[in-house]
Amino acid sequence: MYYKLLYLGFKIYCFIFRPIRMGVRVMMVQDEKVWLVKHTYLPGWFLPGGGLKKWESLDQAARREAREETGADLGEMTFIGVFTSNLQWKTDHTAVFLCKDFNFIGTSDAEIAELREFRLDELPEETYHLHRRLLENYSKGILLTNVGQWQ
Repeated sequence: MYYKLLYLGFKIYCFIFRPIRMGVRVMMVQDEKVWLVKHTYLPGWFLPGGGLKKWESLDQAARREAREETGADLGEMTFIGVFTSNLQWKTDHTAVFLCKDFNFIGTSDAEIAELREFRLDELPEETYHLHRRLLENYSKGILLTNVGQWQ
């Protein structure tokens, strides 16, 4: 309930101030399977990720968010690109990374309701549409351009 109230407050903030934000997402893929998270405050399945903190690089943010949301320690990552979304009264720029080298060393934090592994060709219906498209393209051997619009 706490995270749902915080998220509602964040949506009100976005409606009033129309912020420009920078975030990261990580496609954690091994053996043709991807790990997705379900948040306590949002419906659906998402790639692990979140916003940058002050003084943090994109690489550091991706590693921190993966550790917080999945309990994984990431090895080598590949930068996929930066994508822009203008949904819900804000402008989000999201740097997407691919990581095939990771190990679970802990558990997810309280923000995550569920963490599960899915076959790339059997993504759950509730997968966030932008993440679904990225994963479907990846499974076909197609990676989106290094910059683009996420809509």
